[in-house]
Amino acid sequence: MLLTIDLDSEVPIYQQIRDRVVEAIADGDLAEGSALPSTRQLAADLSINFHTVNKAYDLLRRQGVIRINRKSGAVVRRDAGSGPPEAGFADEWQARLRTLLAEAAVHGVNTDEAMLRCEEVLSSFAVKKGTPA
Repeated sequence: MLLTIDLDSEVPIYQQIRDRVVEAIADGDLAEGSALPSTRQLAADLSINFHTVNKAYDLLRRQGVIRINRKSGAVVRRDAGSGPPEAGFADEWQARLRTLLAEAAVHGVNTDEAMLRCEEVLSSFAVKKGTPA
């Protein structure tokens, strides 16, 4: 798994790791059962503290994206588009979407442009293209 983070970003590193893993699943680069690097290995690869990777993996686990097992390590829990979302996910996601769209509105992005950009991003994911994840 090729993971790129920006050490100068305002977005915390653990959040960037979480976001890149979720994007890799949506893009079809990581399928259900795919193993993620150990926290220590990924931390070494990225030259960051392993507790930061652990925080990202724990967030992914709590969000139901990965499962963590002492024997197999961190593994992708489900393919993109593999069924209905878990209970409560849509409401939580909509709250985060509201904040993103509010940021766009504050910066002058109009509704048409916001919708166009949303459609572009959604169409870029493997699950929307109809290709197997």
